[in-house]
Amino acid sequence: MTNANTVGTPGPRLRTAIVGCGVIGRQHAQVVTANGDLELVALIDVVESAATGLADTVENQSHKPGPATFATLAAALRNSDIDLVAICTPSGLHSDLAVEALRAGKHVIIEKPIDVDLPSARRVAEAAAAATGQVTSVISQHRFDPASVAVASAVKSGRFGKITSGVASLAWWRAQNYYDSGQWRGTWELDGGGAVMNQGVHSVDLLLWFMGTPVQIQAHTALLAHERIEVEDTAVATVRFASGALAVIHCTTAAYPGLTARIQVHGERGSAVVDNDRLQYFHAADNAPAGESGSSYGLAGGGNQAELEVGVHDASANTKGADDLQTAHQKQYADVVQAIRTGKEPRVGVSEATAALATVRALYVSATLGTAVHFEDVLAGKYDDVTVQTGGDA
Repeated sequence: MTNANTVGTPGPRLRTAIVGCGVIGRQHAQVVTANGDLELVALIDVVESAATGLADTVENQSHKPGPATFATLAAALRNSDIDLVAICTPSGLHSDLAVEALRAGKHVIIEKPIDVDLPSARRVAEAAAAATGQVTSVISQHRFDPASVAVASAVKSGRFGKITSGVASLAWWRAQNYYDSGQWRGTWELDGGGAVMNQGVHSVDLLLWFMGTPVQIQAHTALLAHERIEVEDTAVATVRFASGALAVIHCTTAAYPGLTARIQVHGERGSAVVDNDRLQYFHAADNAPAGESGSSYGLAGGGNQAELEVGVHDASANTKGADDLQTAHQKQYADVVQAIRTGKEPRVGVSEATAALATVRALYVSATLGTAVHFEDVLAGKYDDVTVQTGGDA
């Protein structure tokens, strides 16, 4: 076995294994096979047909021998030369596999979320800290969208002035057959939650990237349009940040026929709206005198500078919804490869993923207990033993 810690100039392709060959595993397989720095050498799934079926797909598309298949990560590590492990199993299985791969000396990519609870996230953090020269990254591909990068840059450079408020709203629809398609879906144990954890965690992550560290969260959750699941299909929360800024989180899979994921950031010198991964609106006062916007009542949505910031494509409506998903994943994989090659930190590491998980956990704890909770208390483990419930029904 070769050492997985490849640092320095570009070299041989990184031999990659994917654990979990369901929908998201197939997405990762497409990204890996399209990346010239990576070679897909192993597919792992406890369901043999899932692994072999994906191997056949890869072989047919690449016109090369398909990757080896295994029932367990341990078997793959024993029998294949692997540098990078991508974990694409149900969420509640992420941490054990990540720790196993890290202890075996491998680089790791974990599909979001890092896991479903904070003790599991801490185990990953401990294993990553103990590793030498290994990269651990958690998928948050929307941090690589041009729209998100433009907003984060504007906030960081002060172009929006003091940030005052934000909104993260994800109004999607999932039919009942979506939840019925897998026994793990809609469970606290393996899904970790509903509309917020499974669908909205990306929006929560971007809100934190734009607005900083949360201080206090108060929330309500409900199950309103689905059956036979434990978790919420609708949630709302208010968040107070360390800067003093206030924000609203709204996530639902009960918004027929399915609308968009939308994030708004507002400050005393500018505002931005990211809708379906595109920069729908952007305005920064920049060199204008403080407080001057052309009217005492503002521009009422006028003065859109989005095209100037990101170009026509990334400022146009994203009517297909997910047409940028492949590109965003490719950018995050490229970031991980660069981190492995150069020794730099990846853009999204364990700490960023843990902060997003802690925010979601705080939302669920608040909804369960019927009171506001402090982010630092959640992060520190004060509420680790709380059994969260949808709707807060004690």
